[in-house]
Amino acid sequence: MEKYVPNLKKEYLERIVPALMQKFGYKSIMQVPRLEKIVLSRGIGEAINDKKLIETSVQEFTIITGQKAVVTKAKKDVSNFKLRKGYPIGCKVTLRGDKMYEFLERLIAVSIPRTRDFRGLPLKGFDGRGNFTMGVKEQIIFPEIDVDKINKISGLDITFVTTSKEDKDAMELLKEFGMPFKTK
Repeated sequence: MEKYVPNLKKEYLERIVPALMQKFGYKSIMQVPRLEKIVLSRGIGEAINDKKLIETSVQEFTIITGQKAVVTKAKKDVSNFKLRKGYPIGCKVTLRGDKMYEFLERLIAVSIPRTRDFRGLPLKGFDGRGNFTMGVKEQIIFPEIDVDKINKISGLDITFVTTSKEDKDAMELLKEFGMPFKTK
């Protein structure tokens, strides 16, 4: 019996690695940038007053990714926001391995095309160290989320962490995966 390998992982190994080696003139396969992890996160400022928002977010993230979300807590007191150290104020999920490739494939093929008025991902999402972060304004772009069951439309951030040290290498890697970046 053959072991299951996600389509994008197979494509990365068979097509993307040789293409990037040729384009950038890498001597070794180990120089080719690869996707290390994908982190989905959401900060919920209203969670100070309503604890149910955290539970709802954790459930949504679990449905979207197939992996249980972790509640993030405040690191320090901020009196202006009535915030105390240790209060739950958000949630996040870190995807690696096969789940990461499956999520990326669903994001590129299904979720991003469902975004209203989509014109491409902005290039300003790169951080200078080869990582890319994009914001999603509405969680309803994910087909796993039932629109009738949500009480509040909220956004989330998706960060793609690569082994690349430069933005141009990381951008090329993500383009090869099929990420629809804006053309100037």
